[in-house]
Amino acid sequence: MNQKVSPEYIQTSLAASLTLGFQQGSFHRNAKLMGLNLLLHYDEGCLGKCHFCGLSRSRRDAPRGKTFIRVDWPLYPLEEIIERTKGKEQIHRVCLSMITHAKAVQDTLYVIERLRRGTDLPISVLIAPTLIRHNDSLVAMKKAGADRVGIAIDVATPELFDRLRGKDVGGPHQWEHYWNVVQMAVNVFGRFHSGIHLIVGLSETEKEMVAAIQKGQSMGALTHLFSFFPEKGSPMEKHPSPPLAQYRRIQLARWIINGSLGSASQMKFDEKGRLIDFGMDVEPLIQAGEAFMTSGCPGRDGKVACNRPYGNERPSEPIRNFPFMPEKEDIVEIRKQLGIL
Repeated sequence: MNQKVSPEYIQTSLAASLTLGFQQGSFHRNAKLMGLNLLLHYDEGCLGKCHFCGLSRSRRDAPRGKTFIRVDWPLYPLEEIIERTKGKEQIHRVCLSMITHAKAVQDTLYVIERLRRGTDLPISVLIAPTLIRHNDSLVAMKKAGADRVGIAIDVATPELFDRLRGKDVGGPHQWEHYWNVVQMAVNVFGRFHSGIHLIVGLSETEKEMVAAIQKGQSMGALTHLFSFFPEKGSPMEKHPSPPLAQYRRIQLARWIINGSLGSASQMKFDEKGRLIDFGMDVEPLIQAGEAFMTSGCPGRDGKVACNRPYGNERPSEPIRNFPFMPEKEDIVEIRKQLGIL
């Protein structure tokens, strides 16, 4: 039995491993990681069977959990990670991700408390809603030191949720319970101190995705947007990433809704559910470029800290979530991707 398990050991993203000096390497276009991503780790893995996830029990190759959200997640001692964050001024936040495992809640509380004592970073938790049955766990996380939480809804409709995460794949997750936990999180942490993760490209229509973003916003939860990337070894390894035009339209819609510039009700869609009218002039938003940056929890300066460089695409591919402010040349490409000349 491997003794390198949480809470004493924890996985980090490849970007975090490079930033903390565990590995050597540099980022495409000199991108800087600003949010330290951590992931609980157990020999038994996650109980989930989500068809698109690298942690899933339905993954065919081994070991499960070595890759997640496209990249490797190496395992290190928690104490060494905490020590290496000291003096890293570019790190503005730490995000701890739970997995669906019996020990995850108690170990999450331990890691939050240790991070609070060992660093001065604000702490987010990507919670495992299936383990959350009452407000008590969320209250305990807040008391331990977390100031924000995220809930990975991931898919836009209950039918897709069942097909990819729930009963149709033998998974333990339930659509209604996930949204109930969103409401619990908003009640405990306050409006817009909770977020939902949504992944574009899991066979939903653009209208369905915009509706999910609006649902979260109306409840007091911001959307953190991802573009589907096929995880090798998962049942969806041959499922394509969404077209760039589709993702760009959803990025703009998210920016409008989360920024309270407009709502889903003013947007128009064609017979295939494709977004054809935002209900406002989006040219200034395209020119500004910020709508196409990574969406995630903020640092103390109010700007996105969880910028996840190249978590949605290979560095050789067009950037989907910009980990920095897009430059003029990037805006030209974004306009082309949107089909606007």
